[in-house]
Amino acid sequence: MTPLGSGTPGATYAAAGVDLRAGDEVVERIEDAVASTARPGVLGGIGAFAGLFALDTARYPHPVLVSSTDGVGTKMLVAQATGRFGTIGVDLVAMCVDDVVCAGAEPLFLLDYVAVGRLDPVRVEAVVAGIAEGCRAAGCALVGGETAEHPGAMGPDDVDLAGFAVGVVEAGHELGSHRVALGDLLVGLPSPGLRSNGYTLARHVLLERAGLSLDGPAWQGAPHSLADELLRPSVIYSPAVLAALRAWPTAVHACAHITGGGIPGNLARVLPAGAGARLDRSAWQTPRIFSEISRLGGVTEEEMARVFNLGLGMVLVVAPAQADAVVGALRAVPDVPPAVVVGEVVAGSGVVQL
Repeated sequence: MTPLGSGTPGATYAAAGVDLRAGDEVVERIEDAVASTARPGVLGGIGAFAGLFALDTARYPHPVLVSSTDGVGTKMLVAQATGRFGTIGVDLVAMCVDDVVCAGAEPLFLLDYVAVGRLDPVRVEAVVAGIAEGCRAAGCALVGGETAEHPGAMGPDDVDLAGFAVGVVEAGHELGSHRVALGDLLVGLPSPGLRSNGYTLARHVLLERAGLSLDGPAWQGAPHSLADELLRPSVIYSPAVLAALRAWPTAVHACAHITGGGIPGNLARVLPAGAGARLDRSAWQTPRIFSEISRLGGVTEEEMARVFNLGLGMVLVVAPAQADAVVGALRAVPDVPPAVVVGEVVAGSGVVQL
């Protein structure tokens, strides 16, 4: 062991791999983005030990808090491979707030956790800018977060994300299977791409098995690259769902966010015992990327349905008499693909796609 004072420099945190000055720079870079997400209820600003939020108990006399946590999965590996981190934060917000709204809850605030192997302030700024963009779209505040540098545990260019969202719904207004009845109609909100689900299979098929280049066309004749397709930001559906609930508060009975598990796995979660779902696959368009994955990987229809959303990001269970009105309310919200009736609740069990 070399003793102190022998001419060997003393150990420092920076030499060990953690740059505190870079951390300070990150805070400076993201301050304006975080502030841009402020909404009524937010107390204080960035830099405190915890985020504060004052709940409006005049609007919600009997509040039920609803929480969700999620990440972006291996979609992050595509962002890393391309060096494009500007929209991955939008995906993070979508995964969290679109779970919260499935309970009928208004998303209030979100916290993020950004883990890196080496702190690159410019990269983290891009990630947080995307999170802030998603929060503004969802109407929720980014009230805090953590950026953690983990040299040794992660590679220098590795990045991972987690988000934590909290929302509120008035007691007695919660959505769920307890409100669903036979004959209810299923209203789908289309998804133009993969969102943040199934990327391990998509990457395996497209990049490893088929050997496609992220810089090349998404498919033969496509006007955009495969990277553009795979980094297509997730649609945030919560504003549309909340608009439908405000307009027709008793007409929407349940809501299923189509993430891992696909349409059958997620729609089944909001169906009561003795009820199943019958879907008309011709009612919505399946984006081309899914047929490419199936074709290039020899992936069966059953496996595709189990892994991917196949073009539906959210499904609402709606009273049949108000279905057209709910569709109209959903379609009135900008930046959300037009809603369409895709099926109905029937006696039985499971989800059948015709």
